[in-house]
Amino acid sequence: MLNKISLLLCLFASFVIKAQTKEPIQADRPDQTETPAIVPTGMFQAEAGFTFQKNKAHNHSNSLPSVLWKYGVNEKLELRLITEFVSEKDGTERSSGFTPIYIGLKVNLCEEKGIIPKTSLIGHIGLPNAASSNYKTDYVAPEFRFTMQHTLSDKLSLGYNLGCEWDGISPETTFVYTLTTGYAINDKLGCYAEAFGFAPENDIAYHSLDGGFTYLINDNFMIDLSSGFGITDNAPEHYTALGFSFRM
Repeated sequence: MLNKISLLLCLFASFVIKAQTKEPIQADRPDQTETPAIVPTGMFQAEAGFTFQKNKAHNHSNSLPSVLWKYGVNEKLELRLITEFVSEKDGTERSSGFTPIYIGLKVNLCEEKGIIPKTSLIGHIGLPNAASSNYKTDYVAPEFRFTMQHTLSDKLSLGYNLGCEWDGISPETTFVYTLTTGYAINDKLGCYAEAFGFAPENDIAYHSLDGGFTYLINDNFMIDLSSGFGITDNAPEHYTALGFSFRM
């Protein structure tokens, strides 16, 4: 009997120690730069954000909300699902509904070593008919990004993404880049500044700047606030976003 009790205590202790050694939550929001970090094995993570964006004088688009659902399969792989409800206004016309669902994965390619950054590959496919009737697209919409990160110091990091995406409406490719610096003000509060842009295959590229803050409530729950603005005439004028991320 004592042996069985000792075994149970050892198993419980090892579970507690393992739970305590997990890193604090790392999310792909609020910046445009996706993190190369993989959700811990067997954990479920959700990242929800509400975005209010002004595109031009009488055009607004709001995300209410966009949610990234993630599950850690193992140390190298996470499964991903993106859902988004949008509300748009263009002059006197209004529309709202769910945009196509995206399914995908993130694969860890290598860990940081010297000048080699921690690198992962993210891939999604947008399902054209898994949407509200007014947001369905004609084609499947694939997208991918290589996401990379350098640790510059205990408090400062540098991250960047390079990739391509398709909108499901036309076969034209849009090239994507992001560049962000993250700074840990203390153990709970972090901030970032970022440049990002999109370059359509047959159109003029547009670029934006943004920045924001994250606050770690505990190792498994984080809130964020961010804002950005366009630096080229064809970019969205400005946006504000707030959100939260949790895992279990």
